[in-house]
Amino acid sequence: MAKHGFKVFDSDMHLVEPVDLWERYIDPAYKDRAPTGLSRHPRDLGVQVAGHTFPAENRSYTNAITPIMTRQRDIYAESEAQGWDSASQVKAMDTEGIDLTVLCPSHGLFTLGTSDLEPGLATAISRAYNDWLADFCAGGSGRLFGAGMIPPHDINGAIHEARRVVYELGFKTVFVRPNLVHGRNWHDPYYDPLWEAASEAGTPLSFHRNHGGRPKGDLSTFRHDIPGVNVGGIVARFFTAIDPFTYMIFTGVFERFPDLKFVGAEVNCGWLPFWRENMDQNFEQQRDWANVPINRLPSEFVGRNVFVTTLDDRYGYDAIRRDPTLGDAVMYSTDYPHSVTLWPNSATLTKELTEGFDDATRHKVLAGNAVALYHLN
Repeated sequence: MAKHGFKVFDSDMHLVEPVDLWERYIDPAYKDRAPTGLSRHPRDLGVQVAGHTFPAENRSYTNAITPIMTRQRDIYAESEAQGWDSASQVKAMDTEGIDLTVLCPSHGLFTLGTSDLEPGLATAISRAYNDWLADFCAGGSGRLFGAGMIPPHDINGAIHEARRVVYELGFKTVFVRPNLVHGRNWHDPYYDPLWEAASEAGTPLSFHRNHGGRPKGDLSTFRHDIPGVNVGGIVARFFTAIDPFTYMIFTGVFERFPDLKFVGAEVNCGWLPFWRENMDQNFEQQRDWANVPINRLPSEFVGRNVFVTTLDDRYGYDAIRRDPTLGDAVMYSTDYPHSVTLWPNSATLTKELTEGFDDATRHKVLAGNAVALYHLN
């Protein structure tokens, strides 16, 4: 739409699912255990599943986010009145001059947030969300692309669902939460068949950052000890990218699967220069005595296999101005309609943030990287 003279792809836009999505879409065999979305406050991301409530009541997420969401209610009155349907999503995009988007969930960010789920249920939860998402995207005039949910609890179910959403439903990517399931690290060979399947299909995966709390473990282990302050959202945001990606690079995951692409969603990019430099320094120090199974500098996987989405990260945009190669790994996003979203002012703000970028770098960050990653025209 080129609202400010350039094309825009939103790499992390959210939708708001109906609270009864899983009740309506899940396999009947699992209906009695279907997750239920919550409506504790406007645009509640919460869900009840497997005896857990995520995010937990009376912890800092609820205490900090509830007043923010309530204050912002008037901004989203029209979308809420439309039931957050596909038409309202497209209208929100038009407001900001967004051409295309990959859609991530709200309630669905939490439905697989515990290791307690038995594999069949985890797969059924994922399949129900993906079926609903396909219906939602069908109302988007070809501008909405789904990010499919896949269950780490069931490697065969994850592979099957990843293939199904790409080949049958037309999705462009799949996502997993970065919290560990059954204590398995993401560089564990257990996941190699999934990485192989994704590589063969040319399907990028993404870690959507943990919504607060510690970067490891399932969501039931999270503790917030500062009422009213979402400290986890400050700290864990970045470690849910740095932690798995560093281990995946240094254990050779991307060396073994050179076509594997991974996105860290909602993690910003101001930390990228330090991370790249620090990885390379440690690699050079260790390569003569440590068994590091990679044949290139760790920084070379950034922008080749590893990507991030960013919001109003001024340090990050300044870093790209100084070193445009950082732009190879960065993709614009709005996080609509969550509490930290740039909407409805992101178009104006993004013009300011990319001031001084050359045309090629601006295009990569705002649209080009995503278009290439998701194989779009």
